[in-house]
Amino acid sequence: MDFSIARKYFYQEIHQADEQISLEKAALYLAMEEYPDLEVHAYLNALDTMAAEIEDRLPTAPYPLKVLQTINHYLYEDLGFTGNTDAYYDPRNSFLNEVIDRRTGIPITLSLVYLAISQRINFPMVGVGMPGHFLIRPDVEEMEIFVDAFHQGEILFAQDCQELLSQAYGQPIKLHPTFLQAVTPRQFLARMLTNLKMIYLNQGNLQKMVAAVERILLLYPDAAIELRDRGVLYYRLNRFTEARQDLEDYLALMPTAEDAAVIQELLDVIEGKDEG
Repeated sequence: MDFSIARKYFYQEIHQADEQISLEKAALYLAMEEYPDLEVHAYLNALDTMAAEIEDRLPTAPYPLKVLQTINHYLYEDLGFTGNTDAYYDPRNSFLNEVIDRRTGIPITLSLVYLAISQRINFPMVGVGMPGHFLIRPDVEEMEIFVDAFHQGEILFAQDCQELLSQAYGQPIKLHPTFLQAVTPRQFLARMLTNLKMIYLNQGNLQKMVAAVERILLLYPDAAIELRDRGVLYYRLNRFTEARQDLEDYLALMPTAEDAAVIQELLDVIEGKDEG
């Protein structure tokens, strides 16, 4: 499977109404660029099998907490899924196929496994994009509990989320109500890609960083910061025509940005290279 086909599948998946987007399919299409031989259906089947195993274990009266306990027992005790605390920034933690194969990952990808299974057993849950630590919660009216898929499916209340947020940042952080709002599929995927972008930034891998930003821009074409970052990356990769376009678009969207003068200087450098 070549790179362009994987990107095409991702594009097709995300260009649907939110309720039609399959997060697990989109995540696997992201992974296909890293793993060209990836068999998407094999991993979808694996999720189907997990859900079927859990369904067989569900109590007769499927109260939400009982359902969560059943999922937790199966995923974390029977299958041994766990948060990867030893190598948190390993990029494999961000690819759904690796998370399923290795049974370890980061909060957002373990949450994705949990969400995919809960959907298959008709127990609706949603992602919660809390800064620093992604969570999920049952989509049940008047039920304000959260699930930490990274920590063995621990059940949390809002006060627990406050403590988790402060732990993630190493200092007291006020829990704003927006931190606990459900995320859309596009927001979910953008956060996965932003994680990869930062991992590749720290590794100095410009090519893979560009690939992450390009896919964020498929989700949000007018994301000014991503246009700027891609423009700078294109410049560093000597792709000057593309760099100029992105940086000009950034300034058009953000004419009063704090870094506008710096970006204009970079555009002047590109112009000089073109003339040379």
